Amino acid sequence: MSGGLEDDVVIVPNIPMLSATSQSKHAARFLRLAMASIMDILKIKPFVEVSVGQLLWGYEDPLLKLAKDVVPKEQKLPYEEFGLMYGKNSTSKDTVTVWTGVDDINQYGIIDKYNGRSHQTHWLSEQCNRLNGTDGSIFPPRITKNSTLHVYEKDLCRLLPLSFEKEVTVRGGVKGYRFTPSPDVFASVEKNPNNMCYCPAGPPCAPHGLFNVSLCQYDSPILLSFPHFYMADQTLRTAVEGISPPEKDKHQLFIDVQPDMGTALRARARIQINLAVSQVVDIKQVANFPDIVFPILWFEEGIDSLPDEILDLMKVATNIPPRAKFILTIALFGLGGFLFVVAVICLVRKSHRQSTLHLEGSNYLATASVDQAKKKAKMDNGMNSKSN
Repeated sequence: MSGGLEDDVVIVPNIPMLSATSQSKHAARFLRLAMASIMDILKIKPFVEVSVGQLLWGYEDPLLKLAKDVVPKEQKLPYEEFGLMYGKNSTSKDTVTVWTGVDDINQYGIIDKYNGRSHQTHWLSEQCNRLNGTDGSIFPPRITKNSTLHVYEKDLCRLLPLSFEKEVTVRGGVKGYRFTPSPDVFASVEKNPNNMCYCPAGPPCAPHGLFNVSLCQYDSPILLSFPHFYMADQTLRTAVEGISPPEKDKHQLFIDVQPDMGTALRARARIQINLAVSQVVDIKQVANFPDIVFPILWFEEGIDSLPDEILDLMKVATNIPPRAKFILTIALFGLGGFLFVVAVICLVRKSHRQSTLHLEGSNYLATASVDQAKKKAKMDNGMNSKSN
C-alpha cells in the first residue's frame, strides 16, 4: 500500500560503504588508506542511486562482491546482495517453539525456543537475553492494566516490553486495551540504567531514543528508533534537514489487545532504520562527513481490524458469558431464596402439627385421669356403704 512504484529511483546513503568506513575508524591507518584506494578503483561513492525495489529487496554491491572473494569463509556475510529487506520477501526459515498453554494458560503463546535457543547471546545479562515473549499476535488471557506484555522482535534481537496506555473500542464494539512501549524503552543509560545490559561495548552507548543492533546485524552500525525520532532526543532530528516533528498518531508503535482472551485486535509496528556515520579523515570519500545518525527509512506494518465474523465471535465470547453469569447468579439466588422460604414454611407447618398432636394428647390424658378419679371415688363410696 505504499505510495509509488518499486521502479521509482531514490538517492540514499551507501550503507555497505559507510558501514565499512565506520568500522575502520579504529583500525590501523594503513588499512584505512588501503580501503580508500580500493574505493577509488571501484568508484564507490557515499551515496547511491537505486530503485525502491533494489533498496528493499537487494542489489549487487561491489564492496560486498569484493568481500565475498577476500574475506575468510568463517567471516563472510550470509548474503550476496544488499537490501534492507533482503531475504525477507518469502516464508521465514526460522523455527519457533511456543507454549500451547495446556499445562499453564499463563504461558499461552510464549516463545520457548527460537531456532533452538532459549536465550540470546548478545547482551550482558540473562534478563536482557531472554526470548520468552510472544510474536505480538497472541498473548496469555486475563490481561490487566498492570500487565506488561513482551514481544520478541527478531530485528531488534530483544524483547520489547509494552505497557498499558488506554482503553479502546474497535469496530463491532469490542473493547480492548492499548499497549505501547514505555518512554524509557530506548532511553540512554543515564536516564535508564537498566539499559546498560544492551551496551556490551561499554560507553559511549546509544543516544537517547536509539537502540544499537549492530551486534545482531553483522556489526553494521545500524541504530533503530521510532519514526521521525519519536520519543528520542530531538537533536537527532534537527541535525538532518527535511524531517518534520514526530506525531504520536502517525509514529507510535502500539498493539490493541482484547484483555480477556489475549487476542490482538489492532496493531501498528513502526520502526525507523538509521545509520551511524562516523568521520574518518584518512578515507577521503567520507573525510568531510560529520559524526551523525543518518535516517534511511521508516516502515510500518500491522492490521487495522480483524474480519467481521471474528469480531462477532469475540463480541459473543466477551459479552455473553458475563451477562449469562449475572443472569445465572440472579436466578440461583432467586431459586435459593424460594427454596429457603419453602423450607421455612414446611418447618412452621411441621412444628404446628406436632404442637397440635401434643395438645390433643394432653387433653386425652387429662380426661382419662378425671374418669379414673371418679371411678375410684365411686368404688370407695360403695365400700363404705357395705361397711355400714
